[in-house]
Amino acid sequence: MSSVNAPWSGIGAALPCVDAYGTGTPVLPVARAAEAAGLDHVWVPDHLIFHRPILESVTTLAAVAGATERVGLGFAILNPVLRNVTQLAKQLSSLAVLAPDRLLLGVGLGGEIEAEFVAAGVDKTTRGKRLDEVLELLPRLLAGEQVSFDGHNVVECAGLAPIPDAMPPVIVGGRSPAALARAARVGDAWMPMWMDPSTVADYKAQLAVQAAAVGRPAPGVALVGFVNIGDDVEKCHEQAGELVKRQYAMPYEKVRKWTLVGDVEEVARRIAEYRAAGVDGFSLAFAHPDPLSQVDPLAAVRELALA
Repeated sequence: MSSVNAPWSGIGAALPCVDAYGTGTPVLPVARAAEAAGLDHVWVPDHLIFHRPILESVTTLAAVAGATERVGLGFAILNPVLRNVTQLAKQLSSLAVLAPDRLLLGVGLGGEIEAEFVAAGVDKTTRGKRLDEVLELLPRLLAGEQVSFDGHNVVECAGLAPIPDAMPPVIVGGRSPAALARAARVGDAWMPMWMDPSTVADYKAQLAVQAAAVGRPAPGVALVGFVNIGDDVEKCHEQAGELVKRQYAMPYEKVRKWTLVGDVEEVARRIAEYRAAGVDGFSLAFAHPDPLSQVDPLAAVRELALA
């Protein structure tokens, strides 16, 4: 699939599914505002257990689908190995039928929270093989095929219906060599996080070589990042640092250099650097205590950066 005007291209907002401040998760107001402001897509993260309370991704995206009409609906990133693959296929096919041509199937592996895998009854050491199986099985299940499979995932399915008109784009997340190889092999796009433009360009070149080696076109690139748009740069960094500390339980200094901070013009300039490096689309999380207040500034960034 060409990355020009691809469904994941453009600029979208990562929805505030994590209750970092203990004040609730204004997901639907932010989703509606993002659509009204002209953003291209909205995205949800996926964790079973996290550092702070977090909404379940599939049900959240279903609610967002019903609250909006046009905006793309993305997972950034869904960890399918925590779920029964047949049940997941049924949920995804239903979403794709109810919101035609809007679903963006970001998939990958979250590995930093051992308790998630324990709670799901999944051996963490098998997660890579499980994901590769899922990526083989999901297209068949979404197409309504009869599937019998006995591996790390066990499937005995007579065929699901209804069938979506088209398979949603597969966007493979992760920065490891295995993730890059997986994106080259089956992805329509690759979605890294916390990466500078020069590294993105290097990885994109590797991705093109690996995809060509298996007879596929080079996948597009969509980037996950944090943004805080405002005139007071130090205040923006202070707010972003507090959000990262609360949400990820780690020091802000580890990710400060990759956080998009500044006024509309500065953030648009940073976006332009990534676009020049080959990034087609952006899933940007608001590193701000009031995410709704950041929607219109991000829309202004989009207008300037994509002009």
